[in-house]
This record gives sequence, structure tokens and C-alpha cells, in this order.
Amino acid sequence: MHNTFLAYVLDDLHNKELDISKCTFVLPSKRSGTFLKKHIANRLEKNIFSPEVVSIQEFIGELSDLNLASNIDLLLLLFKVYKESQIEDSDDFASFINWGQTLLQDFNEIDGYLIPAEDILNYLSAIKEINHWSASKEKSELVENYLQLWKNLEIIYNNFYAALLQQKRGYQGLIQREAVKAIQSGAKQKTSTEPIVFIGFNALNAAESSIIQHYLEQGNAHIYWDIDSYFLKDPIHDAGLFIRDYQYNWPYYKHGHTIEPQDNFLQNKNITITGVPKSISQTKYVGQLLQEMGEKEEIDLSKTALVLADETLLNPMLNAVPSTIPEVNITMGMPLNKTVLYSFFVNFLELHLHVSDRGWFFKRVLEFIANPYTIKLSSENQGNFAQRLSTDIKEGNILYIDTERLQKYPEANELLSIIFPNKTLSATGWISNCLFLIDHLKTIYQEEKNALELEYLYRFYALFNQLKQYLDKVDFMGELKSIKNLFKQLANMETLDFIGQPLTGFQIMGMLESRNLDFETVIITSVNEGILPSGKSNNSFIPFDVKRDYGLPTYKEKDAIYVYHFYRLIQRAKNIYITYNTEPDVLEGGEKSRLITQLLTDKNLKPQITHTIATPNISIDSKPLLQIEKDSQFMEDLWAFAQNGFSPTSLTNYIKNPIDFYTRNILKINDLEEVEENIAANTFGTIIHDSLEQLYTPLIDQILTQEHIKTLKKEVPEVVQQHFTKNLSGVDISKGKFLLVYNVILKYLHNFLDDEIKQLKRHEIKILALEERYEELITVPGLEFPIKLKGTLDRVDLFDGTVRIIDYKTGKVEAKNVKITDWEALTSDYDKSKAFQLLCYAYLYSKKHGVSDLQAGIISFKHLGKGLFPFSEDKDTRIHSDTLATFENYLFQLISEICNVAVPLTEKVD
Repeated sequence: MHNTFLAYVLDDLHNKELDISKCTFVLPSKRSGTFLKKHIANRLEKNIFSPEVVSIQEFIGELSDLNLASNIDLLLLLFKVYKESQIEDSDDFASFINWGQTLLQDFNEIDGYLIPAEDILNYLSAIKEINHWSASKEKSELVENYLQLWKNLEIIYNNFYAALLQQKRGYQGLIQREAVKAIQSGAKQKTSTEPIVFIGFNALNAAESSIIQHYLEQGNAHIYWDIDSYFLKDPIHDAGLFIRDYQYNWPYYKHGHTIEPQDNFLQNKNITITGVPKSISQTKYVGQLLQEMGEKEEIDLSKTALVLADETLLNPMLNAVPSTIPEVNITMGMPLNKTVLYSFFVNFLELHLHVSDRGWFFKRVLEFIANPYTIKLSSENQGNFAQRLSTDIKEGNILYIDTERLQKYPEANELLSIIFPNKTLSATGWISNCLFLIDHLKTIYQEEKNALELEYLYRFYALFNQLKQYLDKVDFMGELKSIKNLFKQLANMETLDFIGQPLTGFQIMGMLESRNLDFETVIITSVNEGILPSGKSNNSFIPFDVKRDYGLPTYKEKDAIYVYHFYRLIQRAKNIYITYNTEPDVLEGGEKSRLITQLLTDKNLKPQITHTIATPNISIDSKPLLQIEKDSQFMEDLWAFAQNGFSPTSLTNYIKNPIDFYTRNILKINDLEEVEENIAANTFGTIIHDSLEQLYTPLIDQILTQEHIKTLKKEVPEVVQQHFTKNLSGVDISKGKFLLVYNVILKYLHNFLDDEIKQLKRHEIKILALEERYEELITVPGLEFPIKLKGTLDRVDLFDGTVRIIDYKTGKVEAKNVKITDWEALTSDYDKSKAFQLLCYAYLYSKKHGVSDLQAGIISFKHLGKGLFPFSEDKDTRIHSDTLATFENYLFQLISEICNVAVPLTEKVD
């Protein structure tokens, strides 16, 4: 048994007495070539020239004399060809890029599988024609346009193919088709007698298969398959699907050659399968596993690989690798669209896509200035504009930010003129501004010597320059909208490649990077359906049955590729750790992979497998209630507060939770208001209060008549509008949500006035005061200093000769909130806070006016039909002198407790 496949190949060549230095080695990837060279070097006793080691792509490229074009160049050329075709109403680039990529992949497959393009494309067109056949003779314009594309596909394909050949460039499939033509016509014969050795292939397309067979039949080539007899001899095991097919169908094998499988899979190994909740937890689990491995003598980390089936986990994984591991070698790219810097540019783009004549929309601005990179740019010498602008937007309730507002931050003038230019940005303008910002960030990170950030910046710098070049070549991308898709595509295709020493240290890699390599210890993460194998995502215009008829790969074959890679990874390994996500959500694949179920149900493996579910340790500690001792500083602040005055709200804050009272009333920490795009409850209340005050003020000290109120009704719309503007500057009430809110307020006020008219038919009402502030100094027994009690009474009137104190509430109020059956509840139960407030108001009023027989109640705008909710003790809705005496008693108790040094503030939990 060989511990690696490449060692097995070299031994076999040695036994066949082939001179390794004269061979050409062809492998699936460049990376496996690097490892092969290492193996060859390890065996040599003397120096030799390195044999030729190439990837299959390079090998085929040499046969065709064509260069591989970049994806984006191909898309731009395809768009040009598409635009020149017979289609009358063609898509713009922004729409094209969404489907052009798929079309490109289909062309690539058709060529790679050597299918006559006109056959399959005309067949597709006929299918689409049938699907859209309808009883009416006339086809709608939409259907006509749609069918035009399919009818033109063959022309588009041929013109695209010809244009690429003319440029001596191509996509992979085209290069492969041309290479096959070259071999068949005899134009490209490797006449040298040097042997060619093909190593470690699995899923070959028709072109690769023809080329390899061609050389095998020449008699001077050798091929080595990395397959275990356990899979090859099992007629239904997917890991051997392709190689079994070659064994039965290639003439080379029909004429006496045989495939020599290896026998490693059933050798002794330990397989540990662990289910871990959520993706990120898997990285934590692997970090822990690596920590333990580092401490074990028998595990050699340089022969260990961590394979991420879900490559997006690279970043969290890097953070989880313990620092005790000296060398980590990453051989996979991180797509640029998974970096935070990408989000910075996308936020910047969104900012400009949503700019209107009123300015930049606040949400986009807040999003952009909250990005870590914007905060980095907004340093001291830039006047911390990000933090200040954020505060200003929230405090001023600014919905749109215009250039005028930005004058407030002169230190950042230059930077802000780039972020918020005063003219509409074109695509090239946006790119120039991005390059300017990159330059700014570069200076900052160079000073900090932050190599990783500079690497990210450099990749985006290159990407924007690439974009700029494309824009110079084409005239169809003037708009910012069309560059959005192109930028997203580019960032998705481009990767930040980590350059490491592939031959040393602990390896982190993606599934495809593991081809032909063997490790003693393998960790594979995210083995869930939809990730490994990747499931039925069918990014193609060619339906399943057409693919099957023409021999194109379907998802069944794509699954088999992953199955092969998975089994090949664990074939020779001694220690295998497999993790999967037990709680996948919509975005994270499905249940545990069928590959795990396959391992668990294989009776030959049963003794070697352990399957467990890892869960984080959760301990629920009862959290002690927060207590704040009243030190001298607190007492000083409290004394200052008491001089300014206790309001009913501050006292009910204390009843609700003493800590709330401390933070809000003593420390004055109020949450900074959010920008109100929807109206907040307190603003809604303020507008109603202020409008009522303005409407009724001229009627103070008058006996109300129905005529008065009818006149007020006419004034309502204008008054409400004034208060809207006062409370929410920058809000347009003529449309959208605010129009609805405006109408709700009008409705509330009209209902209120109608109710007033109804009352006036039977009662006499005289307004005494509106929004009047009351202040009284009270002496609480046991306290050295007098306490000020203050409050604002919304309305005081005489109702058939009885004084009524009315509090307006726009929130939810029920009759039980103002009813007292048990006085103890008044200072302990927050539900009774409304009753407490009413008693405070009555207490203040009677102190000032010496009146003790009165009524106090709440008018709830949500329940106007129910009229006044009066304060009541048991059944009595009047407040008498004994009611006030009892209240005073409880009020003094409450204030004494607040001011008592010996009683700490203790948190109340709902």
C-alpha cells in the first residue's frame, strides 16, 4: 500500500523502466503538478532537468494555439455579437449580463462535448416554439422577442466562435474543440517518441476524452486512474461512475488494457462524523480539533488538510485556527464579493443609484457612513464627519442630505466632494471616485503597516482599473445602473488569492484544490446536501432531457464528481473528521449529506466510524439583580434633580424600574432618536397635543358653544400641517406614509371635536387652562430639603360646575389603568401609572387653587367613543380631600424611598 497516489504512479513507472526525466506528465491542475515535482525531487539521487509537467488545460491549449480569454472579455464580446444579430428589441447590457453568463456556460459545454452546435441550438429553438405555441395566430410582442433570441442562437454562436478564432482566443470548450480538430486533421502530432503520462483524471468531457484516447492509441502514453477497487467494482457506486464508463467504452480497454485500481479504502482508519449547529460553529469546532491535534504526537500537521466544502467559511475559519499552529497554507481564493471592502463599494454605489433631486436618501447615507472603511476615512483631521453626520441626521430627522448640509464639515471638504459630488455620477465618474477613496485608504493602512488590508485594496484597485479599461472600449455602459451588475459579476469571479508555500505546513483548501493529493489526516466541513454534493442547481438554458439525449452532463454527473472527490480524499487517509451543519437554514444547504448516510450505512466501515452531535455548553446562570448604591455623587445629582422638580413621569419611571429612573432622569441618557421615516408614537402624540392647544387657546375662560367647535373644525387641517412641519422638518405630507398619518391625525381631531359638540348639547363646559405648568414645593417628613413637584396639565375645564383635569393619551389606555382598589399598588405596580399621574395633577391643582372636590381623567384617542376615563376609587369618580390626603401619604413614602441613602436602587424585572 502506498501512502499517496503520486508515489504509486512514480513507483509503477520505475517498474516499467521508464526514464522519468523524458516523460511529459499531464495532470488535472497546476497544483497537483507542483506536488508531483516534489515527489520526483525526493526520489532523485542526482540532478536532472525537470520533466515537463503540465495541466490538461495547458496541454490542450498547446494543441490548439489559442489563448484562454478572461470571462469578462468573453461577456463583452458576446454582447457585441448579440447586439449585431437580427434581434429587433435587444436587451441592454445590464439585463444581458444576467443571462449572458449562462449562455456562455452552455456554449462552453456544447463545445467541450463536441456536439454539433446547429443540431442542439435548432432543437432548442423548436422546443421553445412549441412551448409558446398558442391558439391565437398572433404572437404577442413579448413572445416574439423571446423567440427571436432562440431563432438567432445559432447565428450568435457561429459569429461569436468566428470572432474569437480571429482574435486567437477562446473559452475552454472552444479551445478543446479546436484541439480535437487539430489532432484529427493530423495538423498537431506530437511526433516525438517521448512518453506522455496522464495522471489522476476522473470526469472528462468528450473533447478531453478524445484527446487522451488518441494518445493512448498511439501506443506511447500511459494513464493512471486514482480509483479504489471498492468503488470501481461496485456497479452503482457514484465515485466510480466515470471510470467504470471508460473501462467499458474506450477501445483502448476493449483491446486488452486494464484499469488497475488500488486497495486502500478498507484499510484501517478512524472516521469521526460530527454534527454541529450552524456553519460558524463548525469553524469553532474545527479550531478546537486543531488545538487538540497540535498536542498529539502521532498527528503530523504537515500531512493534514482542512477541506472547506463551503468556501465562504474561509474567513471565519482563519480566525478559528489556533495560534499554536506555526504554518498555515491557504490554497484557495476568497471571492472579492465576500470581503467587507466589497460592501463598502456596493454601499457607495447604492448611495448614488438612489440619489434624487432632493439629495441623498438618509438610509443609504447612514448605511455608507456606518461602514468600517468610511469610519476609517473619517478620522480626527477629517473632522470625524461620519459620526457627526450620523448624529445630525438622527437629531434633525433629515430624510434627504443635500450639498448645503455638507458645508457643516469643512475639514472633510475634499473627501466629501468625492463621496457626495454635486453632479450625477456616470459610470466612469463613479470608478474615478472609488480609485480616489482607495488611494486615501492606502495612505492610512500604509501608516498602520496593515498588509492584509493593503492586499484587499490592491485587488480592488486592479479590479477598478480593469473596469475602466472595459468602459473605454464600450459605449453601452454610460449609466451607473449597468455597471452595477458588471461590478458584482467581476467581484464574484475575481478572487483574492492567498499565496503560500503549497508544500509545507497545514493546508486549508477547497474541494477541487484537493485533486490528486493525499493526506494522512483530513478534515472536511459543511458536508450537507446542497453543498456537497451541490444539488440540482441547473444554471443552463438546455433542459434536462435535451442534455441527456445529447450526452451533456446533468446534475447527476455533477453530483458524481463531488462524490468522487469526497471518497478520494478519505481513501488513503488514516484520520478523517467530517462535520456537518445540524441546523441548516434556507441559505446553508440542506440536511446532512447523503455521503454521510452512505458511510454510516456501510457495514464494512461500521467499526471505524463514530458519529456524534456537538452542542455548545450552555449554562443558565441566574443573573443577580443590578443594584446601585447611593453614594455622595448620586445624592448630589439627586438634590439637583429635586430642585429642578420631580415630574409624574419621573416618579412612574422609578415605579417601573429604579434603574430606568437613574439612567433617564438622573444621568439623562436618552436614546438618540432614530430618523423618523415612519412617525414615532411620541411625535404623533406631540402633534395632537400641540394642535389642540393652538385650536382651543382663543377659547380660554369662555363657555363653549357648538358654534365655537364648528369653527375650530375648519381650522384643523392647517393647524395640523403647521405642527407637522415644526416636529418633522424635511417631511412631505402630500404623499406616502406621512399622508396617511396626517389623515389619521385629522380624523382623531375631528372625532374629538364631534364628541365635544355632543357633550355641549347636554352640559356646560368652560375652559380654564391649557398646557399649564404647575410647580409646588412640598415638605416631605424626614427630608432636610423641600422637594419640588411639577407637571403640565393638558386641559382644565369646568364641567357643569365641577373642575375636570384632562390628560390626552394617544397610546393604549384602559379603564382599569385609572381605577384604584388597592392603594399599595399605586407605588408598586406600573400598570397604575396613569392613575398615579392623574392624582399628581389633581394634587398640584388643589395645592395651587385650594380646590379639593374635583375630577381627573384621561381621554384616549384610540377609544374616543368611550369618552373620559375618570380616576376612580372603588366606584367613586370624584377626588375628595381624603383621597388627596391618602395620595400624599403614598407620594411622601415614594419620595422618601428615592431620597433615602440607605436604600440602594434595585433593578425590577418584568
